[in-house]
Amino acid sequence: MDKFYEEAVKVPFGAKHLDAVLCVPTGSVTRSGVILTHGAGGDMNFCHLVSLAHSLASSGFLCLRFTCKGLNLVYRVRAYHAVWEYLKSLQRFTLKHIFVGGQTQAHQQRSADLRGLPEHMPVLFVSGSEDNMCDRVLLQRLVKEMKAQSEVFWLNGGNHGLRVPGRTEESILEDVNSRVITWMRKWAA
Repeated sequence: MDKFYEEAVKVPFGAKHLDAVLCVPTGSVTRSGVILTHGAGGDMNFCHLVSLAHSLASSGFLCLRFTCKGLNLVYRVRAYHAVWEYLKSLQRFTLKHIFVGGQTQAHQQRSADLRGLPEHMPVLFVSGSEDNMCDRVLLQRLVKEMKAQSEVFWLNGGNHGLRVPGRTEESILEDVNSRVITWMRKWAA
């Protein structure tokens, strides 16, 4: 028996729609949902997102991943809001928690937004320790300055794409997915 199934969905977004896939756990009552999207140049079928969505659904989390074509922050916030409202509107689920996740190539550009997050909003950053697009010192300083409770998972040896010399993509994704799920379970309790 499969631990989850997938549904292709269209999320209303003004006069248009956002393409999305809902990963639904089977055999358990789902109380937590997750919204995921990609970084620049990607889409909802980016291998890291698919792997994480499948792991989350296999672990009992309802997961909706979507394609967000616009890179403008205002557009992306509107898209997340539309997806959030769509997920909340699905009456077959009673969600107590909704987590959001995404990828950014510009942590410095988002730092002011992140500093403004409220204390009750937990944040997990996942980055490769060798990511040349994420200044480790700046991210650690940002984490200390944030009001929100935040943590960083540094993938040892990982670059911006979370590739690690000498490790298979599968082992890396298992490691990252496990860390994310453990963190989410802590906050969903």
